[in-house]
Amino acid sequence: MTSPQEDRLPLLSEDDRETAVQRLQEAYASERISHEEMDERLDQVLTANTHGELASAMASLPEGSPDATSTIAAAGGRIQRRGVWRVPRILKVESAFGRVRLDLSRAVIEYPVVDIELLLGAGGAKITVPRDAIVDVEGLRTGWKDLRYKIRRRSRPGGPKIRISGAMEFGRLIIRHARR
Repeated sequence: MTSPQEDRLPLLSEDDRETAVQRLQEAYASERISHEEMDERLDQVLTANTHGELASAMASLPEGSPDATSTIAAAGGRIQRRGVWRVPRILKVESAFGRVRLDLSRAVIEYPVVDIELLLGAGGAKITVPRDAIVDVEGLRTGWKDLRYKIRRRSRPGGPKIRISGAMEFGRLIIRHARR
């Protein structure tokens, strides 16, 4: 029997399930898990109904390939990622002069923890995180302006943890949770 809280949680989408299957296949192909372990986890993924069940099937899966780190850099202008895009495990964003807009609300997030390292000179940043994300900004150093982030009171379990670190000299960082 499910609890009333579990009944309100959104069910898995086919995209969530497909992403998990692909990650298992990649781990098996690179010989990071055995055939038996892949079969067992695949069965868990295909029968999972909630994000929590999916997370337990993916728990302790060996880390992905070295391309789990990506850097976006620009001397000036705008850096923008939105819509459906694959978020790496570690995302480094560097900009001397310009605005940064990262929208993770519809992004494919394969990792339970995503690190975003900001190295920004002059120019602000706005990051939209998934509705159920947990945000950690302890590693961020701001210079001229303060951070704007309102912690969500009601957070659903099973969302990714977004750790934001780095340094911002003359801009403001605004973080908000997606509405949908």
